[in-house]
Amino acid sequence: MTFFESIKHWFKSVAFLGDEIDTADAARRIKGGIWFRGANVWILAFSIVIASVGLNVNSTAVIIGAMLVSPLMGPIIGMGLSMGTNDTELLKDSVRNLLIMVAISLVASTLYFLMSPLKLVNPTELEARTSPSFFDVLIALFGGLAGILENCRKERGTVISGVAIATALMPPLCTAGYGLAHWNFHFFGGAMFLFLINAAFISLATYLVVILLHFKPVAVPDQSVSKRKIWMGSIVLPIIGVSVFTAASLIQDNNFHRSVDSLVDDHRTLSGSFIYDYDILDSRKAVLYLSGEKEEDVLELLTAAPSYGIKPEQLEIRNHAFQNENTIDYEALIEEIYSRAMQEISGKDATISRQEAEISRLRSMLPDSLERADSLSE
Repeated sequence: MTFFESIKHWFKSVAFLGDEIDTADAARRIKGGIWFRGANVWILAFSIVIASVGLNVNSTAVIIGAMLVSPLMGPIIGMGLSMGTNDTELLKDSVRNLLIMVAISLVASTLYFLMSPLKLVNPTELEARTSPSFFDVLIALFGGLAGILENCRKERGTVISGVAIATALMPPLCTAGYGLAHWNFHFFGGAMFLFLINAAFISLATYLVVILLHFKPVAVPDQSVSKRKIWMGSIVLPIIGVSVFTAASLIQDNNFHRSVDSLVDDHRTLSGSFIYDYDILDSRKAVLYLSGEKEEDVLELLTAAPSYGIKPEQLEIRNHAFQNENTIDYEALIEEIYSRAMQEISGKDATISRQEAEISRLRSMLPDSLERADSLSE
């Protein structure tokens, strides 16, 4: 046996699914999980509240809880199974139940954010779900593959929980509800696109595994089935195109941020000036706040910018030294520096307070023995 044959034999022995898979039982479980009735109604209601509160208070732990209990995954996997087994009735039921769940989630989360008295200054958890990219496509696709394989196993473990967290479905819908409540269509559009990415590629992953594992078809493929597969492709391909564009934009934004950081770090102190603060705008434009008396320092920054990959037109320098020709308004300069420093300190204090509250909450959940051991170690 050659080296490559031995590697191939080893790989087959490791990757072979063998007796671990039960497609008939998996199909039965998936079909039973698509329905929006009984316990699923209540679980959806609970997950909407949990996700909305978690997003409202910027708590990652609470949002993860909502991901774990949400029943939205059921009809999405059902759609992929129906496409792979040519089950027209299952497809109709899955789509109908998914649309009902989505509508209820949007209405409930919108009402919650309309009534909530808490207004976040820096809603990072909400903003994190408004700019989906190609990386989210990869997460949804591979998460969906893991999810359907776990459904096919005779002895299921904790993979489904991990898939529910990775391929978040409920938080984007609640973020879209926040966008509707505040008429913020950037939040609404970005969050709904993220939900569409997750739903489409989880369903696509399910379809691929169903075909690969030879699930028993319900009917012989006909022309209508072929049309549905064409429709699937017409939905998936544009999503991939848009998400690739978004990912490219995200990478460019990240590179621009790094370039500006490097420029400021290398030129923090100039011959007669110093950069005391800077902002990076959404349009890939940086604003540097400069104090000092030498106009040559501004020219030095503009000349150095291209070597960091920054175009001169992307750089705006606000120099307080050139107010009234050669007169520096030191009082206004100090006031602005103080104001910016206080804003930064206030933001950090709020973050520390949230983290301390979360630590206290988690500690209260520990058994007494573990809590005593933790206090002794400190």
